[in-house]
Amino acid sequence: MKYTADIGLEVHAELLTCSKMFCSCAVMDTTKAEPNSAVCPVCEGLPGSLPVLNEKAVELGLKVALALGCEVSPQSIFARKNYFYPDLPKGYQISQYEQPLAEHGSLIVDTSNGEKTIPIRRVHLEEDTGKLTHVEDKDKKESYTLVDLNRAGVPLLEIVTEPDMHTAEEAGAYARELRSILREVGASSGDMEKGTLRLEANISIRPEGKPELGTKVEIKNLNSFKAMEKAIDFEIQRQMAKLEGGELVAQETVGWDDLKGITFTQRSKEEAHDYRYFPDPDLPPLVIEKTRVEEIRQVLPELPRARALRFVSQYQLNRTDTDMLAEEKPVADYFEKIVKADPSIPPKLTANWITGELFAWMKTSGDAIDKVKVKPTELAKLLNLLQKGVINQPGAKTVFSAMLKSGKNAEPIIKSLGLEQVSDTAIIAKLIQKTLSENPSELAAYKAGKETLAQWFFGQVMKAAGGKANPGVVREELKKQLSIN
Repeated sequence: MKYTADIGLEVHAELLTCSKMFCSCAVMDTTKAEPNSAVCPVCEGLPGSLPVLNEKAVELGLKVALALGCEVSPQSIFARKNYFYPDLPKGYQISQYEQPLAEHGSLIVDTSNGEKTIPIRRVHLEEDTGKLTHVEDKDKKESYTLVDLNRAGVPLLEIVTEPDMHTAEEAGAYARELRSILREVGASSGDMEKGTLRLEANISIRPEGKPELGTKVEIKNLNSFKAMEKAIDFEIQRQMAKLEGGELVAQETVGWDDLKGITFTQRSKEEAHDYRYFPDPDLPPLVIEKTRVEEIRQVLPELPRARALRFVSQYQLNRTDTDMLAEEKPVADYFEKIVKADPSIPPKLTANWITGELFAWMKTSGDAIDKVKVKPTELAKLLNLLQKGVINQPGAKTVFSAMLKSGKNAEPIIKSLGLEQVSDTAIIAKLIQKTLSENPSELAAYKAGKETLAQWFFGQVMKAAGGKANPGVVREELKKQLSIN
């Protein structure tokens, strides 16, 4: 039997605010800060403490909601989601349930099968939990868990899709595009290694053609796009095997073991009523005026996909190039500054150098583009020299590497390394004459029909020139002399 998989994603993004969602405690990097160094009675859940809503978190949430084309609710309600776990000091999480911040949005993504519009069910605000560290003390033969409440109360934005994705590829495309938008509007760093962006996938399968959704299984806390895609593929196959074997799929929450490549049961899946949601009596309804919504809409930046499509039409680049250039605004700005600095440089050449040489350097060095020592105007000058034939491609790469390390401009590096390209036709003609005269047997073989030797002669001339000869001039002059001799 053939099956259809139905996939929905819940994405939790930690918002870029200075303070927590309902108190003035600082938001700290939990990978560096001293445990429990940013806590107060509110985020500790002490009796009598009262929450006060973070206005910046609401603003960032609205930016994301509008970027996703959502309808903003004129009034939204904060609710208490009740459950008991060591990282939840109050015994409940303040979230939104029946009346979220925004609803009914969508996100267009590109897949191998073309464009797909992913419907978004809701966008809502909530607070994060604390962080648990499980310790195994082999010497004392005991285990225990440490609780760090630095993260408790940090503002979170949850974005929930409809179960309208059907492959791991679609889910991956959606998650990557969403992260780009979160970064673009300045809502979240999207750093999955630090846990500021967390993914949860809901998966069910049904016989092809049957409209009713199957039993849902939720995969919790996926920490990378690749892990999410692998977990989804595995879970689809696992559920199919269950049904093919005549078994039922249990509704449950599972984890993902990346080393073993399998999901594993964590607990039976809760329903909404299990959390006993009710409006938080300490927080009044959040009322958002239409004028405020429009103010935020007016300052939204150009989004990554729109920018990529503009690059295609404006600079005649392919989508592979534009997707890489447009994903992050600092990279896009770097590209466009070069184009504006010297319009004579083909945009395709600029794109190739950024996505090739520059990206390779950034990956190796770990530098973000704003830390790169070569300014866009200086790379434009180097590419101009390459275009004019002052330096050849290998030489330009050598010079660029030196520029990235030292921060110096291209011209002094070219002179100090002696990399000026030889384009003088008379000089190159003499080199070719000398090469042909020194290799009479190869010349005879070429004349006898072995035309592949033309490339060999080209290599010999370039070698004789120390790699500094202009390849275009060499090929033209070599072609001329081979036809004469």
